[in-house]
Amino acid sequence: MDKKLIEELKKKLELEKKSLQKELESFATEDPKLKHNWDTKYPNREDGDKDEEADEVQEYDNKLSLEYSMELKLKDVSNALEKIEKGGYGICENCGKKIDEKRLLACPEAKTCLRCGKNS
Repeated sequence: MDKKLIEELKKKLELEKKSLQKELESFATEDPKLKHNWDTKYPNREDGDKDEEADEVQEYDNKLSLEYSMELKLKDVSNALEKIEKGGYGICENCGKKIDEKRLLACPEAKTCLRCGKNS
């Protein structure tokens, strides 16, 4: 893969990482003890009635789901950046073949080639 493309994808991944971290910080805190782990803040409002408490639980539940999916995406993005630094970027984790450049342009954090991705 050419160096210009790798640099373009690296910039894309770095922007995505910053964006994910910023969004996560708006409703969660990063766990300093566990890599790639965030903890959703409970929206505890003082002096709420039962309806407000039910809303808080629903809001928390929604944010937990969002946190989980964003954590996974952030982990994939971080792993792709590490692979760029170590020289293993763009190689399918299943079959070891090169991941198509079009796939990486669409999804720079892709871990598998299209063929292996369809089979998993």
